[in-house]
Amino acid sequence: MALLEWIQRPVVKFVLTTLFYFAIMMILFYLYNYSGINQAKFIYNDF
Repeated sequence: MALLEWIQRPVVKFVLTTLFYFAIMMILFYLYNYSGINQAKFIYNDF
């Protein structure tokens, strides 16, 4: 029960929430970079 009480503290909740959203943003940035949106076009796409 001590762990649940520790997690419910406002400071701990704020830090965990911040880390959670930071991880989501890093995953989204990685997927955006992996998709190749800013990379050069394939040479045969225009034909």
